[in-house]
Amino acid sequence: MKMYFTLCTFLIASAVFSQQTKVVDFKTISAELSFQPKKALVEGVATISFEVLQPTDSVFIDAKKMEITQVYNENKKVDFEYNNQQIIYKTNFKVGKTYTLIINYKAHPTKALYFIDWNKDETHAEYHPQLWTQGQGKYTSNWLPSIDDMNDKIVFDLKIDFNKDFEVIANGKLSTKETNGSTTSWHYKMNQPMSSYLVALAIGKYGSFAESSKSGIPLQFYYYSEDSLKTESTYRYSKQLFDGLEKEIGVAYPWQNYKQVPVKDFLYSGMENTSCTIFSDAFVVDDIEFNDNNYVNVNAHELAHQWFGDLVTETSGTHHWLQEGFATYYALLAEKEIFGEDYYYDQLYKYSQELLEQDLVGQSTALLNPNSSSVTFYKKGAWALHMLREKVGDVAFRTAVKTYLNTYKFKNVETKNFIAEVERASNKNLDEFVKSWLEDQTLQFEAMEESLNKSNFYQEFQKTDCEVKNGKCKDWLRAPISDIAKTRIINQQPELVFEETFSNSLKTRQAIAFTLQKIPEHLKLEFETLLNDASYLTKEAALYKLWVNFPEDRFKYLDQTKAVIGDNTKNVRLLWLILALNTVDYNNEDKSAYFRELVAYTSPIYPFYVRQAAFMYLRDLNAITDEVLSHLKEATKHHNWRFKNFAQQLLESQTNKKE
Repeated sequence: MKMYFTLCTFLIASAVFSQQTKVVDFKTISAELSFQPKKALVEGVATISFEVLQPTDSVFIDAKKMEITQVYNENKKVDFEYNNQQIIYKTNFKVGKTYTLIINYKAHPTKALYFIDWNKDETHAEYHPQLWTQGQGKYTSNWLPSIDDMNDKIVFDLKIDFNKDFEVIANGKLSTKETNGSTTSWHYKMNQPMSSYLVALAIGKYGSFAESSKSGIPLQFYYYSEDSLKTESTYRYSKQLFDGLEKEIGVAYPWQNYKQVPVKDFLYSGMENTSCTIFSDAFVVDDIEFNDNNYVNVNAHELAHQWFGDLVTETSGTHHWLQEGFATYYALLAEKEIFGEDYYYDQLYKYSQELLEQDLVGQSTALLNPNSSSVTFYKKGAWALHMLREKVGDVAFRTAVKTYLNTYKFKNVETKNFIAEVERASNKNLDEFVKSWLEDQTLQFEAMEESLNKSNFYQEFQKTDCEVKNGKCKDWLRAPISDIAKTRIINQQPELVFEETFSNSLKTRQAIAFTLQKIPEHLKLEFETLLNDASYLTKEAALYKLWVNFPEDRFKYLDQTKAVIGDNTKNVRLLWLILALNTVDYNNEDKSAYFRELVAYTSPIYPFYVRQAAFMYLRDLNAITDEVLSHLKEATKHHNWRFKNFAQQLLESQTNKKE
């Protein structure tokens, strides 16, 4: 009976809380925070103010698995209920009155706040002690008493005490910074409201540099001290993206400043926390890796979210495309200004192919389906906006977007709010568009192809389709056509590659490295030049292909690439170790050291993307030693869910193999 009562109480509380925004308006949350990183502990005092809008006897504050030590109302200690998910405060509330609660708490967060490297080898080059947050969804309440409902927008104010040797970064403007002994107190203030999931905090040993947008917004870029030479290539085009989006959107950037912070083992590519994007340090690149895997698209996408998601926020998952579709589309527009129209249409084409693949396996969904895939929300959402702009014209589209943002700034929106603005600006009825692009799960592929055919890029791209062999394809490789078209020809007919083909662009040469399996003797010298290209992916592919095709020269190729580490996954070095171990009589006295190095890359001190690559190579070598197995078991507890799933599957396969 007691269990039943507790469950009923929780369900009733949840039902009431789901409607709380109609009853209570939370105004501000101020928090004073301190941390014990080696214990993964946060201690804080959260001061929460709210206005009562309708008669109620209960107010609910989300606080997941915390130790709530005390709660005060107007400096008086009060009784409260706590069900391990919510603090429930009951009193005789008066409509129209503003109340303030002060909550003292402790927490060991299992999600949303991550403590990285604090208990690892401090002497290791990969040691990056840091903590950072990822609150998207309903997760901020794991480390800060707050409101999980994105429909309640709140002004946040964070004061953080931490070791003076570390930088502390959070949303908003740094109002004060005071050092007292070994500790520095950082005070960040927002001046506009936002949803709780957008609260950000990052602490680490960072350097930074500043710029200013054309409109005068301060821009701050953070980096690890050892990566100072990578700042230009990492943040390349950042100011141009910012200025371009402000101009294209037509609404001034709505926050006090904009900061970008790389972190280790992030859960995603990036997260658009209000005024403070946190992103994966996998995108911290040098000039060579920029050509393979740069931050530009993620940079533009998270920046676009500052308007679409942060300034105006969906009311529910049904309208998620208003955030992800818009951010994807506006990121493409920003990149179009940098990389050109061919790039823009090539990306739209690739999106269409992803959507078609999804459709062919029966997984197409409507944009207004809250359970849709990321491909639908992001790629179909971008396509819907592209098609809508074509339908109503540039002027009406831009007018509608501007009005939409200004009308609903700092508020929550539904799709009908945006569509109404487009109809008003264009004087067109969009019922048919809404049905076919937003409500219907059927993919409008013919309409997408028709739109693509309006571009010179796609006309050329279609003309040079060599899937069905014809005599023109070899001539097209000599013709002044786009790199994208030449790459497609090489992918379809690698046998057409000849000496002159190597004189093309970096991307075309990369296609040769990826595609050509059997290297003819007459192309050997040209293929060897790929080892010198400004692309770690090209170097990796070329090294492997040359090693396979010309065994008599394996020593030469290994000596030539011995010092190359490669991209952030250490792609060239990992391949080099595998090839060196498998090359007869090559540095036999060092092979045990090579194997130890390969095993070491599975250690928890390395970023998960390095570890995953090393695990895969060792699996293929059938060399999962006890040390590797120990690292693999540790990986099954990793906070990055993709890596965790990979480790669990690999561990299971190893267990089954032993059985």
